[in-house]
Amino acid sequence: MTMRDDHTLAGELASEAGELLLRLRDRHGFADPKALKDAGDRGSHDYLMEALARFRPDDSVLSEEATREERLDPRRLSAERVWIVDPLDGTREFAEEGRSDWAVHVALWEGDALKAGAVALPAQGRTLTTGEPPLLPRASGRFRIAVSRTRPPEFVAKLAHEVGAELVPIGSAGAKIAAVLTGAVEAYVHAGGQYEWDSAAPVAVALAAGAHASRIDGSPLVYNQADPSLPDILVSLPDLAPTLLAGIRDLHR
Repeated sequence: MTMRDDHTLAGELASEAGELLLRLRDRHGFADPKALKDAGDRGSHDYLMEALARFRPDDSVLSEEATREERLDPRRLSAERVWIVDPLDGTREFAEEGRSDWAVHVALWEGDALKAGAVALPAQGRTLTTGEPPLLPRASGRFRIAVSRTRPPEFVAKLAHEVGAELVPIGSAGAKIAAVLTGAVEAYVHAGGQYEWDSAAPVAVALAAGAHASRIDGSPLVYNQADPSLPDILVSLPDLAPTLLAGIRDLHR
């Protein structure tokens, strides 16, 4: 790989990590899910860390699979450029045969904004990037909200009833936000707890495509914080965001 701009680099690294994960899936099979999950987390993390050290040696990195000490390294907070990566988003789905709703996230936080990002969906054969963001679909009259397969927030069911939406369970956060960008759903709402690496890359792509992305109270999503928890998120087609934000406010009164 030769030197690339940040958008292209994010896309290539996410895609290549995804190819590595597909090979690991084929090699290990699904008989031992824990061994497959562990191999996927570690293999993708090692690849991304080595590649970023080679191509962006002066930048900091925040990875889900880093050690606690590495995550808490205070030098990250004063760094101008920080790559935020989730080497395998949706580990549970990765280890389930036939599931394609898992992803690889690579994002760049520079200064005070997400400047580049890519979400690879290896089992779906696609990578969404800020360099060539997807054409945002138009609202079709249907209203579908992506939610967690295993821990959907209770209030989202009430919100769906309030706004007349259908709930669609999907695996990883990256796959959920990608579903908004590709027209499979119109929104993603979550308030059950997340971390920066769960959303940085898909939010970067969503914003580049013109989607709405915020906290559920409408405030901005801010990354590279000392505490990397980022517990709630709303991503939607822009025309639907006011309805969803109003519905969420009503439910929290």
